Formats: sequence, C-alpha cells, structure tokens
Amino acid sequence: MKITVIGGGSWGTALAKILAEKELDVYILARREAVCEAINKEKENPFYLPGIKLPKKLKATLDLETAFKDSKVILWVVPSFALKEVIKNYKNYAEKIPYHISGIKGIDLKTEKTPYTILKEEFPKNSKIFVLGGPSFAKEVAKGLPTAVVLAGENDEETKKMQELLATPYFRVYRSEDPLGVEIAGALKNVIAIASGISDGLELGLNARASLITRGLVEIIRLGTKLGGNLYTFYGLAGMGDLVLTCTGNLSRNYQVGYRLGKGEKLENILSDLRQVAEGVKTAKVVKNLAKKLKVELPICGEVYRVLYEGEDPKACLKRLLSRSLKKEFEI
Repeated sequence: MKITVIGGGSWGTALAKILAEKELDVYILARREAVCEAINKEKENPFYLPGIKLPKKLKATLDLETAFKDSKVILWVVPSFALKEVIKNYKNYAEKIPYHISGIKGIDLKTEKTPYTILKEEFPKNSKIFVLGGPSFAKEVAKGLPTAVVLAGENDEETKKMQELLATPYFRVYRSEDPLGVEIAGALKNVIAIASGISDGLELGLNARASLITRGLVEIIRLGTKLGGNLYTFYGLAGMGDLVLTCTGNLSRNYQVGYRLGKGEKLENILSDLRQVAEGVKTAKVVKNLAKKLKVELPICGEVYRVLYEGEDPKACLKRLLSRSLKKEFEI
C-alpha cells in the first residue's frame, strides 16, 4: 500500500516514519526542496526532527504526480489555516484517493470549521475521512517511545482498517466514532496549554497549573458538547490525555508560547522564533467567536485571547479569573 503524507513538519515526518517502518510505501509531499533532499539523501529531517534517523523506505518529493500516483491513503498534516489552500492546490490528485486522515489540531480561522468538516465538504461523498488525536509529541513518537492515540471515523469498520494500518507495537491506536469531538478537544487544548505556560512563566506553582488543566477541561467540554461532540470523548485520549500532555510538556509549542508570555516577552518575538505553528494562537480567536455565538462561558480561553490579541497583562487576567463569583463546581 502507498501512503501520501502532506506536510514535512515534525508530526508529518514522525507519522511517515512509523508507517515506513512497517514496510509501507510512504511519500512525504513537502514544500521545501531542502527538506526533500535531507530526507532522501541523509535520511533525516534536520529542520523539524533533528537527530532522528528515518527508514530507507521513506521518501520525500515536491512532485505531485510522484506523491499521489497509486496512493490509497492521505495523511493531512498541515496547519489548520492552510488546509483549504492546500486542498485547492492538490484536489485534482487527492480526490481520487479513497482514505483521508487528518492529523491537524486546529480550527480554520476564516470559516470556523474543523479540518474534518472541510475535508468532508471538499471531497466526494464516498471518501472515507478520519481524525487522529491524542497525546503524541512528534519527537517521542519518532523515537519509538510508547504512545496511545485515538482514530475517529463515522464508520467503525472502515475506522478499524485505518486503525490497523497506523498501529505499531509502540504506537497504540484506539478508535472512536466521534471525529468532531476529537477535533474540538485537540484544538481547544492548545488554548489551555498557552494558559498553563503563562501560569508557569509567572511561577504560580503546581497547584495553579493543576487547577487550570482541570477547569480548562470543563471549558473544552462546554464548547465541545455544544458543537455536537460526545461527552466521553473529552475524558479520553483526545481530551484529558492530550490536555495533560500539552499543558505540562516542554515539547509543546503552545505551552512555550504561554511560558514566554508569562516571562514578559512580546508575542511577535516569540512567534518569530518558532519553526512551526503554535495552533493555539489562532484557535484562541476562533474560540472567542464561537463562545460568543453559542453563548458558552469560557473564562480561561477568554483571558488567553486578551493576552494574545489585546496586549493584556497576564497578571491582570489572573486577578480577573480569581475574583470571579463563587459557584458550584459542576455547572456545565
């Protein structure tokens, strides 16, 4: 079986690596010639996964015909804001391929649609579309460290096929019938991770971080269930699992953005240093709009938006959160 991975960043490369290790025919469709040359000649992606040796079976290309010819599965691993444009450029090739897996954890800023929804709208009705989520830093997956994720699709039998395709002895894949819930969880946890990073940057302690994570989960559940996600999804790998990882791990770009904001750095300086996208920055804006439309109370996400887009002092945001009226714990 041939598999096309669209996106030569750390997550796309990590997924391509584990599939190529299963002796599958895997091609990364990259944007930069330097990435392709490094993967093909040096068997490494020094730009996004330095120090990780890649299988000989794995190839990278800039050529659409080479990438898509005879492929059966596409893994979409590009920033959420770029997905619609990428689809437009590749649609003539991609629409002939039956299976599509989104590894994107974000929401499109302009349309406020999830990648799953966009893929469903852009491709034929008989296309099989899935969402991959859960706690999975690319570097650890690429190193072969134990990881558990969830793959969601509407048809359980079809999802099972892709589950078996992706799974390895160290990359354990569970399946779900709630693609929308998995996507909402994966997108919102990035916003909460920025809040967690701010908290640590301000040196507020472990109690504060644990509280943020827990109350952040409440906000994910509030918006996620309002948008149609299954409650249990948010307690699973895509929800609580990915939230804990992203809010506590130094490998998280969103956590690092928050941490540096908490230390007093300017957002534009932080973003210019990042090699890859911190999805939570754009997602915070989408979440603010959705919360207003759906009349959902999301105080932590709201304060993150103020820090990112209104230049608010993180300490002032903290004061507002702590001075909110007292209430019952569970009023979802």
